[in-house]
Amino acid sequence: MTKRIFLAGVAGGIAMFLWSSVAHMALPLGRAGIREIPSEARLLGAMHSTLGESPGLYSFPGLGASTDMQLYAQKLAANPSGLLIYHPPGARAITAPQLVTEFLTELLEALLLTWLMAQTRFESRISRIGFAAVVGLVAAMATNLPYWNWYGFPASYTSAYMTTEFVGFLVAGLAAARMLPHSPAGSAG
Repeated sequence: MTKRIFLAGVAGGIAMFLWSSVAHMALPLGRAGIREIPSEARLLGAMHSTLGESPGLYSFPGLGASTDMQLYAQKLAANPSGLLIYHPPGARAITAPQLVTEFLTELLEALLLTWLMAQTRFESRISRIGFAAVVGLVAAMATNLPYWNWYGFPASYTSAYMTTEFVGFLVAGLAAARMLPHSPAGSAG
């Protein structure tokens, strides 16, 4: 990876991180599809007494040791179902390590995107930005649509998060394309 590609990727990572920050903290995209539980105190007490200090991703009702799908279908018909991400008491709101991890994740995504952009035969900025948009669409679809389909994530959450991801790749592509070498005016892209 050349220095110019690396610097373009860093610029893209910074742009992606800034967009993600705005999307989650200043726009309603960060809370779309997420609801609060009414009378949550009773449920929180029950969760803590049942799960204690065991953080994790839980599904309910549980499949148990059986892989009998008919039995599971009966459980689903008779009980509420869903996913629960559980953290025992003591978790903190946004922390510096979480922000660093988010930035490093988006930096790596932007570096990979920029490297891919540089590997294509696209030389014009607009074609590279279009390439970044397609990569962003693929990235946005890769987990969000299966989570909506298989786990029942709300459509409003799914579309908001897909928008956040897509625009993140688009702004990273915009920032990187400005710094990558481009073809002289009039050449095909």
